[in-house]
Amino acid sequence: MAQVIIVGAGPAGVTLALLLVKRGIRVTLIEASRNFRRTFRGEGLMPSGLDALEQMELLPILERIPHQALDAWEVIINKRSLFRVDEPLEPGGKPCTLVSQPAFLEALIDAASHYSHFEFIQGTAVQDLLWDQRVVGVKLSDGRNLNADLVIGTDGRNSIVRQRANLLLEQQSHSFDILWFKLADSPHFKSENVFYSILCDRYAFGLFRSSEGNLHLGWTLPKDFPQDWKHVDHWAEIFAAASPPWLAEHFRTFADTVERPVLLSVVVGRCPRWYQPGLLLLGDAAHPMSPIRAQGINMALRDAIAAANHLVPCLSQDATAVDAVLPQIQSQREPEIIKAQQLQSQEAAQAELLEKSAFLRWGVSFLAPLIRTPIKLSWLHRQRKLRQGVTPLKLTV
Repeated sequence: MAQVIIVGAGPAGVTLALLLVKRGIRVTLIEASRNFRRTFRGEGLMPSGLDALEQMELLPILERIPHQALDAWEVIINKRSLFRVDEPLEPGGKPCTLVSQPAFLEALIDAASHYSHFEFIQGTAVQDLLWDQRVVGVKLSDGRNLNADLVIGTDGRNSIVRQRANLLLEQQSHSFDILWFKLADSPHFKSENVFYSILCDRYAFGLFRSSEGNLHLGWTLPKDFPQDWKHVDHWAEIFAAASPPWLAEHFRTFADTVERPVLLSVVVGRCPRWYQPGLLLLGDAAHPMSPIRAQGINMALRDAIAAANHLVPCLSQDATAVDAVLPQIQSQREPEIIKAQQLQSQEAAQAELLEKSAFLRWGVSFLAPLIRTPIKLSWLHRQRKLRQGVTPLKLTV
């Protein structure tokens, strides 16, 4: 019998599984999907996430898989540059780095598989939890029942573990929809990978070169978009009309490479309680994050470190005491999650204000040479805690 069952092989689940098995804890990791190549997985590792990987001694794995650092961030409003900030933002710091998350997860599972007390079950979903006064295991879709001292749900924003444990998710008001596109690379990005935030009229999107070499574009779907997005066949022209000339030319030249979009319904929120006796939620299962400034993967890695710090001593000595440490994990992680979501909300509110006001967009664009510096400094102030982490966190086990 495993000591720990982890449901969901995303960044939180896989890194925590590896941390535990390296310290002698028996772990079964369960993943419903048959592979990690789903259409969208977050790529952005902020300095806080890179620091977490360094503490976990996982940076060498990063070097063996597709990855690349961002060179800069640039905000463009009505086809005019508002400001640009080069990476890394901090003197002597680490630049935001894009990583192929499927390759990253596969490499970590391969590393964990070298331990005889690690089991990976892929392509089989968890249907329910097993209870005996507390959670004692999971029921799989193939009919198997698996028992453990602790079940950890890291199965994302639509967590089945959270639902079966009757743990409430309180959604925040700034949920929204994004259409996610992939298209052909541009020589412009090969020489310098800039993350562009582009706003023109009421259309807003982010654009960057992914770790695997194509361009990714996240387009915020306006609530009053005048047609069914599924039937739009001229996306390249929509993007070109909102872009400066050099980028508009790329969209039009490679219009036939724009893949059909995938709808991402962004749910942002937190569970007031992350645990039940015998069960713990981490990552997006406990606190789904906005995609703004790529916090999901970074918070997940930091969740794994905090959980390992509390769980390893307990599971190594007296597993019957594990329920007592679960509230401590939430207490340690919750302040940072709350602050990060507040900072993300501030970013979203500013973007929404610009999207709603044509006069404000015109003013910001027209006055860009005069207001560039104070706006840039304000943006930098908001980014620092989102990049570095709000609270100190060290791996101690």
